[in-house]
Amino acid sequence: MSGRLTAHRPQRDPAIDGLRAYAVAGVVLGHWLVTGLVLDAGGRLTLASPLTAMPALAPVSWVLQTLGLFFFTAGYASGRSAARRPGPGWLTRRLHRLLLPAVALLGTGAAVLLAATVAGVSEDNLSVALTLSLSPLWFLAPLLALILLTGPLRAAVRRWGTLRCAVTATGVVGAVDLAARLLPAGSEPPPVTVLAAWSVPYLLGLAHADGRLTGRRDATRLVAIGVVGLATVLVLGYPVSAVGVPGDGRSNLDPPSLLVVALAVTQVGLGLLARPALARLPRHPLPGRLVHEINRHTVRIYLWHQPVLVAVAVVVAHAGSALPGLHSSPDGPAWLLARVGWLPVLTVTLAVLVHRRRGGSSPPPRPAVEVAGG
Repeated sequence: MSGRLTAHRPQRDPAIDGLRAYAVAGVVLGHWLVTGLVLDAGGRLTLASPLTAMPALAPVSWVLQTLGLFFFTAGYASGRSAARRPGPGWLTRRLHRLLLPAVALLGTGAAVLLAATVAGVSEDNLSVALTLSLSPLWFLAPLLALILLTGPLRAAVRRWGTLRCAVTATGVVGAVDLAARLLPAGSEPPPVTVLAAWSVPYLLGLAHADGRLTGRRDATRLVAIGVVGLATVLVLGYPVSAVGVPGDGRSNLDPPSLLVVALAVTQVGLGLLARPALARLPRHPLPGRLVHEINRHTVRIYLWHQPVLVAVAVVVAHAGSALPGLHSSPDGPAWLLARVGWLPVLTVTLAVLVHRRRGGSSPPPRPAVEVAGG
C-alpha cells in the first residue's frame, strides 16, 4: 500500500527547490541587514537603514533582493501543479498553503498587540513593531492575484510566447515609471506596477514549467537582457539600491520599477544557468537538508522573520541596556559587523518558532529523478 502511494507521489525539482531556498534566504538576510531599530534613552524605537549612512553598500541589495526568484519559483510551482491536477482543486490547495500562515500571523499579532497595549507600551513603539511585523504581508496581494490568473497567463504564454508576454508586462512598468517622472511632485503613480512587475518572473516560471527556457542559450539570453536593462536604467538615473532607502526621493521597490524587473530577469537567467549545480544539492546531506527545511517552511519563514527581529530587539532591550547592532544607530561598518553577529541568534529563534508552529519535522526527500513538482 505505502509502496503504491510513494510511486504516485510527485517528484520535486531539486534545482527549483534550491532557487526557492536562496530566494527566501536572500529576503530574510536582506531585511535583517538593512533594518535598524534604534533605541533612544527614553526607550523609544525608531527605524533606520544602514544604506542611508553607507550608500556604497547599495549594489549588495542586488544579491539579497531576491523577490524576482521568489515569484519565478511560484510561477513554476503553479504551472506544474495546474498541469498535473487541472481544475479548481489545485487552486484551493495553493491558496490554503498561502493564507493559513498569514491568518496565523494576524491572529498572533492581534493577541500581542492587545497584551502590549494593556502593558502600557507606547504608541510609537507599537507603530514601529506593527510596521515591521506586518510588512511582509504586502506580497500576498500580487501573489494571490497571479495565482488566480495562472490559467489565463499559461494560455497567453502558449499562444503568444514568453518574450511577447514578458515585454508587454515590462512595458506597463516602463509607462508608469515615465508617468511618475512627469506627474507633479507628491503624486502617487497607479499601483498597477505591483502586479505587472512581478508578473514578469512569474511568467518566466510558468514558461519554464511548460518546458520552455530549458537550454543554456535561453538562460544566457535572459542574463544578457537583464544586464542591458540594468545598465540602461542606471544611465537613466534610477536609484542604485534595489530596496527603498529612507530619505531618497524614489524607491525601486515601492512601487517596483524597471530596475527591479531587469534584476529579476537577470537573477532568473543566472538561476537557470546554475541548474545543474542546484540539482546536485540533495546529494550532500547538509545543504540538501537545509534546502528541504526552507522549502517545507517557505511561507512561515517569510512571514515570521521580521516579527522575530522585533521580538528579539524588544526582549533584549527590556532585559538590559541597548546593545550594538541591535539597538544602535546603523551609521557605519561597526554596526554592520555587530548586526552580522546577531544573525545566528535571529536564525535560531526563527527556526525554533517556525518548527514549533509547524509541529515536528519530516525526513528529507529522496533525490528527484524527473522534474514534476516545485
